[in-house]
Parts: sequence; structure tokens; C-alpha cells
Amino acid sequence: MSDTKNSRFEIRLPLMLAITLALGMLIGQKLPKADHLLQITPGGQKSGQVSKTIQEVLGYIEAHYVDSVNLKEIKEDAISKMLEDLDPHSVYISPEELEHVQEDMNGNFEGIGIEFLVVNDTLQVMTPLAGGPSEAAGILAGDKIVQIGDSVVAGIGIDNKMIFNLLRGEKGSKVELGIRRGNESKLRTFTITRDVIPMNSLEIAYMLDEHTGYMKISRFSARTHEEFMGGLRTLVEDKDMRNLVLDLRGNPGGYLIEAVDMLSQFFPEGKLLVYTEGLRDTRMDYKSSGKARFKIDQIAILIDEGSASASEIVAGAIQDHDRGWVIGRRSFGKGLVQEQFPLRDGGALRLTVSRYFTPSGRSIQRDYSNIKSYAKETDRRFENGELSDSTNVKLSDSTEYFTGMGRVVFGGGGIMPDIFIPLDTSFVNDYYYETRYKVPVFVAEWLNEHRNDRDKLGKDLDKFLSNFEVGPAMMEDFYSYAEKNGVKRNPTQMARCEEELKHHIKARLAKMLFQEDGLYRYLNSEDPAVEKAWQLLKKEERITRK
Repeated sequence: MSDTKNSRFEIRLPLMLAITLALGMLIGQKLPKADHLLQITPGGQKSGQVSKTIQEVLGYIEAHYVDSVNLKEIKEDAISKMLEDLDPHSVYISPEELEHVQEDMNGNFEGIGIEFLVVNDTLQVMTPLAGGPSEAAGILAGDKIVQIGDSVVAGIGIDNKMIFNLLRGEKGSKVELGIRRGNESKLRTFTITRDVIPMNSLEIAYMLDEHTGYMKISRFSARTHEEFMGGLRTLVEDKDMRNLVLDLRGNPGGYLIEAVDMLSQFFPEGKLLVYTEGLRDTRMDYKSSGKARFKIDQIAILIDEGSASASEIVAGAIQDHDRGWVIGRRSFGKGLVQEQFPLRDGGALRLTVSRYFTPSGRSIQRDYSNIKSYAKETDRRFENGELSDSTNVKLSDSTEYFTGMGRVVFGGGGIMPDIFIPLDTSFVNDYYYETRYKVPVFVAEWLNEHRNDRDKLGKDLDKFLSNFEVGPAMMEDFYSYAEKNGVKRNPTQMARCEEELKHHIKARLAKMLFQEDGLYRYLNSEDPAVEKAWQLLKKEERITRK
């Protein structure tokens, strides 16, 4: 969104730390998984006449228009305008975009395996992905890539599309990188063999205590259920997990069937989990397969305003069947189902074909009659105080629905949690907004300048979490870095947000040293939603009738 100050709602969440990282993903709108993509066929004479008219207009423009035009852009703009008048989630995907969309939904791509930023017109490595070819070759966080093959990529106005084209390639192919490390004047040369890079939707799975596990799912891709089961197997069989905190905050959704398969681990065979229905799509019920390989006793689902679509399906089923706690803030409110159709130009049409309903019969789709207002929903929630006070929540549908135990729940605008966790905005000010995005690059450069500290800090995660503090000297380094990069000092505002900036710096450092394990262990140690879920499960407090 264009309004930087009020559009970012993930203020203390892991996604906030990663928002400027380029991973080569295009998430787009999400869809139910099908066995095959359906071909579009003419819908009758009227539909055919409209299609011919469009082709006629394009033909006349190409043959007779006074100036030269880009017919491809005109066609794509026309398609996008048509879809805008339908709903916010029906979209045209160009042939160029489709490859990245498919990679994201398939859960892998072929490349060198790095997270990066373009800083001052220079490509800088934020993190070499664990187990990837860049990590194996010795690439470090903070390294600057100034040459790719024969192409100099520093100081030329390079963008993400150019970077992807240069770094990605078929598995087994090689690419040579010229790297500038720290203050070294001489370039280091690395030859990296490209490989399949998994984009895991399971970010982390670890134990909060001797019987309570935590799992973070970032999206529902084609491999999410498989990854989820692998995480469960490790926690249950190796760690004796009995209770689970499942974190779906910031998860935009994905394949519906992956969410259904995940839910089948928590319910007996035949239990209704979700159903879909549309004007031309008859009702389809999705029920539990009952194939639960692992016994999970208590469950807590974490959601927020960034949890959408398949995430809301999971939270809705858990809530409607009183299977566990839903904790956090009201979810996004996307209850429309898309199906993807291939187009002759090599692109695809992602079209809304039905709505989904939770087991109690509620639709959680927000009103989208005003698409501009729909797009700014998170701004509105921030401005009206809903994110910090649940009494400010105003749902568009006052119809009462009932859970299995008779608890009243509502639709029309997302899943309302059983327990509300307010968003802390006490530290928010202009200085914080201007400096928070500078944290990843600052930490990468700080690590490069403190090689000895890097080696010592990166040996033991538990010691790092317990002993490392972002002290006055490091904060002064950060303030100086921010000032050098255009952010004037403001002592009053700096004092108000200093602890939060320290929090982000340590979290970023934990990620660079210990990958996702370090990041989430640190973030969760100070997360009120995780703390509340852990307390409820530890005390074995159950959902009760209100």
C-alpha cells in the first residue's frame, strides 16, 4: 500500500523483519488445488460475440491508430480492468509472472539460494539459505555481489527481475559470482552450481516445553501438508509433543486441499471441515479423512489481520468444532475461492468461482463492493483502534452462528479469535518507521565488521539468546548508520522506540547466525500471543460454553 506509516501491521512479527527481502516469489491470489487446470471454452453465442468484438478493436488499433502502441500492454490493461469490476481476487497472470507463481505454489525453484536486498544500487546478500548451494560455496550474509558471470551488476540500476534472470537457471548449471566482502578491495570469486531450492512453508517446528510444540506455517503450497507431517513426526516421535501451538499469523493462504489435509490430523473421519458453493458451482463438502497419524491433545491457533483464505479455513474449523483455542486478532476476511485457467498467450486467469463456508455455515468474506476501500482495510483497522482494542471491531454481518458447544460466532469479515491479543503500538513514531527497514542491512554490515564476534556468537544459540545484548555502542553504530543513510536523529522519538529497535536488531542477528531457528526462538520468547497459548495448553484449559 502507498501509505507506509499505517499500512504495515506486522509491527512485532517475523514477517516485518523479512518484508524487504527479495525471495523471488510472487504469491498472488490463492486457489484450491485441482487435479488439472481446466480449459476455457466459449460460453455461448453472446460470449463469443464479445470476444470477437474485443479482437476487432485490437485489430483496428494495430492497423490504423495514429501513433505506435504496445498492443500487449493494452490487452493486459483491458483484461485487468475487466477483472477489477468483478472482485479483488480475480486476476490475470501474465506469462512472465506465471512461472514465479507456479514456483511459489509448488514450493521450490532452481537457483543459487539466497535472500537479498538491493542497497545503494548494489546487490547484497542478506542470508544464504540453509543447505543451499550458496551456503555450501561459502557465501556469507553481508557479501556484496558486484559481478554475475560477465555482467557487472553494481551501480547500473539493477532491479529484481534482472537479478532473477541472472541468478536463476537449470539445476546443475553453473554461475560465477564476483563478491566484495567487508572492506576488502579485491573481489572474491565463487563458482556456484545451481540446484533446486525449496521454499518451505513450514518455517520452524520446535518445543516450547517438554510437551508443547510450536509450528509456524507461512503459506499453503503444494508441499505444506507433507512438510507439516514431517514436523509433527519429529516433535511427536522424537520430542514427545502432546499439545501444539500452530502459528498462522501473516499466512495469506494457498491450496484449500492442503488446509483440509492438515485439519484431518485433528478430527475423526467424516467431520465437516469446510464447504464451497457458487452460482455455477454446486456445493462441495470437504470432510476429515480421519487419517491422523499422531495424537494431538490440545491445540491453539494463532491468527492476525494477515491470516487469510486457507488460514481462515483452519481457524474456522477448529473454532466451530470447539477443538482448540483461536488466539490473536481478527483475520483478513477472504472467503472467495479461485480456480486457475490457462490462456493461449501462456498466461493464466485466476477467477473466483465460489465462496467457502465454515462448518457452522458462516462466510467470512469481507464486503468488496468498494474495491479501493477493501484494499485499505488494514489501514482502517489501524486507524479505528481495532488492532489494539477488540471493542472497536465492527463486523458487517450480525447473524449468529453456533459452534458445536453452542458458542456464538459471527461471519462477515474474518475469524474473531476466542482470545484477543492487542497490537502494541506504544513505540510507533516517524523515526521508528524510517529506520526499521534499515535493520537487515545494518546487521549484515555489522557482522562483516565484527568477524571475531561473529565466530563467537554463532556457536551456541542458547548462549546467544541468554547472554547477547544490543548495547549502547551497537545502538550508536545503528543511529550513525541511519543518519548516514538519510534519517535525522530525533532524541525524543529515538528514546521511545529504542527498545523495539534493539528487539529487531537482535532478531535479525539471530536469523543471520542461526537461520529460522534463531529468529523464532528469540521472537517467541517475547511474544504475548505465544505466551498466552503456551499458558492455556500447559494448564490444560479447555474451550467451554460461553
